Amino acid sequence: METNTVQSRKERYLTFFLGEEQYGIAIDRIKEIIAMMKVTYVPKTPEYMRGVINLRGSIIPVVDTRLRFGMEPRESDMHTAIIIVEVEKVNVGFIVDRVEEVASIDSAHLGAAPKFGSNVDTDFICAMAQIEENVVMILDVLKLFEADELVSLEEIQKIQTSEVE
Repeated sequence: METNTVQSRKERYLTFFLGEEQYGIAIDRIKEIIAMMKVTYVPKTPEYMRGVINLRGSIIPVVDTRLRFGMEPRESDMHTAIIIVEVEKVNVGFIVDRVEEVASIDSAHLGAAPKFGSNVDTDFICAMAQIEENVVMILDVLKLFEADELVSLEEIQKIQTSEVE
């Protein structure tokens, strides 16, 4: 007698908040989490590009995640953090309101992201998960940037790094 068992894997995600909404990023994409620090403004970058930070000699572009998602900007407080994520071999910092936890989510509990029609860009949400009473939006960090934005992130990093040396 054969039993069909669906193999479900537990994936680990770092969860964080922007306002009341909870998001998650696959833990294998995350390099580190640091406290908010001074960000140096870089002219002629998109509004959501807050600038760059110098983290132990590495120049890292920093994105204001709230602005990237079209949310109201918010002053930093003691909970504000920068999540350093590797995107296409470039480390990028994402400013978030508050880091929550590392959650193990059973792949069977991940649902498809809703589609809101062609006018709403939700491509960067790759899945939805239920953790207790909360719905967590799992982000695809690659899709947070267009191809040309990734090139400009690399350029920012190269220009700033050569100025530091």
